[in-house]
Amino acid sequence: MSDDGARPTRAIELTPEHPLDRIADLAALAESEGFDVAFASSHYFNRDPFVALSRMADATEEIWLGPGVVNPYETHPVKLAAQAATIDEVSDGRAVFGVGAGDRSSLANLGVERDRPLRRVLESFELARDLWAGETVTHEGTFTARDASLNLEPASDRIPVYVGAQGPHMLRMSAKRADGVLINAAHPADLERAAGELERGLAERPDDAGPFEALAFASVSVAGDEEEAREAARPPVAFIVGGAADPVLERHDVDPEAATDVSEALERGALGEAFERVTPKMIDAFCVAGTTETVAERFEAALEHVDGIVVGSPLGPNLEDAIERAAEALERASGE
Repeated sequence: MSDDGARPTRAIELTPEHPLDRIADLAALAESEGFDVAFASSHYFNRDPFVALSRMADATEEIWLGPGVVNPYETHPVKLAAQAATIDEVSDGRAVFGVGAGDRSSLANLGVERDRPLRRVLESFELARDLWAGETVTHEGTFTARDASLNLEPASDRIPVYVGAQGPHMLRMSAKRADGVLINAAHPADLERAAGELERGLAERPDDAGPFEALAFASVSVAGDEEEAREAARPPVAFIVGGAADPVLERHDVDPEAATDVSEALERGALGEAFERVTPKMIDAFCVAGTTETVAERFEAALEHVDGIVVGSPLGPNLEDAIERAAEALERASGE
């Protein structure tokens, strides 16, 4: 994790549901507002995240860039490694690799079974590291690769790997083997629990594994008006609820039947219905939503448990305004 007293990492998620010219402009705005990392989210129904990242690279100079997060079910892990190396090349060594098990409901839409998620994620990024190092690899495990290699080299010596995680086993694995973790949580209680699991993983981390960073990948919706911010939070909260484990729902006293209604609507592809079924309690549990002041308070509480925050989708009803407000909230939360 980051050294005590270090400036918390400021990251942002940009969702390529908008034209890529706008996504590139938003990345440039985020860079100007002091964000350190910009992730492009990956969902089959949006624009391709790696194409978006390429455009984001052209529009920026210093901010780190990566998918947040891709999964090794929709796309073969060797292909993911090549795509990440391509972003590292076009950004002159600014790539990070966000990888996770994927959203269960979205994968169900594609008829994909999310089997052995922890093992598949681990095998995927370890294979990617070998490929980035110029090795030819053969792998038999949760997927198969035979004499695979890349016809390009990353611009940097090592592309940092951040694992998207929520459950205890994935959290511990990320702390033991990855460069960082993107904790799929916004509530301080969930982040505190996650920090405990990460400590257990860090206790088994090899001495030569390098530094490790824990980031809260928090759904954030910020605006000048509290209710407008909360209304804009419905879509990402629906997807979070759709993939939330029963113990997480119980922890926040979320009605399991209401959560099932959201999940089933997502699996049918009825997105509008799923968003409408999101309850106020779900928003409180799974999103940081409100005015700049409200969001700053929640960020400050989150930073008690993590090294930084990813300001996740939707950001707010007005994206440009939300990026500026989120940057201000992060400054307040870190005492700047």
